[in-house]
Amino acid sequence: MKDFVLGQLSYQLTGLLFKAHKDLGRYRNEKQYSDYFEEILKQENISYQREFRFKDLEKSETKDRCIVDFLIDNKIVLEFKNKDFLRIDDYYQVKRYLVMLNLPLGLLINFRQPRLIPKEF
Repeated sequence: MKDFVLGQLSYQLTGLLFKAHKDLGRYRNEKQYSDYFEEILKQENISYQREFRFKDLEKSETKDRCIVDFLIDNKIVLEFKNKDFLRIDDYYQVKRYLVMLNLPLGLLINFRQPRLIPKEF
């Protein structure tokens, strides 16, 4: 049942991401997409934390060094990008967040693409 709920939430989020991309187009900045997406999350009553900060415990750091764009329902990491091409570092960033937070799912979204293709981890 847990996987079903997570899959259902992921499906819902993907639809909302498509809506944001359709409504705003592909040439806005990350903050504009984040602001708009946050309003959508509020309208849909989806639990989230924006710019969730946490420590990199592997490096024994005392400051919050890592910042997730959106943490949805304490289960899903959303990382927004707006660049011509995603780089391997972008994928590693999301994977690192998932490992450090011990979460089951992450979505990497590049809004610059003509067609939105969320990358799922």
